[in-house]
Amino acid sequence: MYSATGDVMEGFSRDHTMPYLLATDDLAMGCAMSEATAPLLMSFGRVTDQPDQLAVMLYLSAGSCAEDQAREHELTALAALKAVRVDDAEDAMIRQKRAYERAASRYYQAWRHHNAFYGEVGSGGCPEFDDDLDEFIYLAGLLSGLQALNAQVQSTSAIGVPANLGAVVARGTACLSNDKWWGAPMALRATVWAMIPGALPQGEDPFQRLAMADAQGEAAGVRLAHVFHAIAALNTGDEARIREVIRRHAESLQTDSASDDWRFVDAMATHMMVAISDRLWMENTGHRTPLGRFGSFWDDAPAAVETMDLEGLL
Repeated sequence: MYSATGDVMEGFSRDHTMPYLLATDDLAMGCAMSEATAPLLMSFGRVTDQPDQLAVMLYLSAGSCAEDQAREHELTALAALKAVRVDDAEDAMIRQKRAYERAASRYYQAWRHHNAFYGEVGSGGCPEFDDDLDEFIYLAGLLSGLQALNAQVQSTSAIGVPANLGAVVARGTACLSNDKWWGAPMALRATVWAMIPGALPQGEDPFQRLAMADAQGEAAGVRLAHVFHAIAALNTGDEARIREVIRRHAESLQTDSASDDWRFVDAMATHMMVAISDRLWMENTGHRTPLGRFGSFWDDAPAAVETMDLEGLL
């Protein structure tokens, strides 16, 4: 009985729950669902086949929940530093590192389930995909690998994420169509090139590739490439480029509608871009991005205001 129930639950989650969730834009709901249901759904692996493919999405989402907490702790630390509350800042930074450690563990769990389902990335050929969702989860697994490495670095702890995982992820993107997946595979690969010394192939410019991927994501209504672009710029300390990508994302939100089928992914990209904007605002002003100001910055020149010459009316 348990085995049959597990198979039904796994099949329903994959065929209906995930597509439904991906077409919504309520990230908080998705976060709560993954943290609440992961133990239940994964426990069916005790009585039937391990739900590895489903686990990729569950642990990727749960990892993003922990990473969100880490970002909030970082903002608290930055605000405390701005107010010269040193003890509060130190405490917030400790909480930030703990949250990143938890995020890294969850992301890496997603990566291990990804390899269990699709085969070890980079060890042979590409898997055969059954449908678009199958292919998307493969992409999500690659993202979880890169995020696991990044979160481990941010945590300043060693939880066992291999240092070469970024290069492995980059090789895995060759199994995906860049045009089909909104420029994200190339953006992910270019981000690895920008982040890892010695990874850049001769004759390649990672930021040129990222700009091309940006355009593809905007046209498709899934702006995930902007996130990779911003991460690469953060890694090189290029604040001007970070601002440019944030502005571009904000402008695209006004002109390019989100994809109906992948609304959740696009909302996640916007959420992460706002988080990067919040960090810049907090460092420089002591508060996060004001409402209605995403895409602008504290030191922007004031917009020109048209004035009326009233002298001739008197």
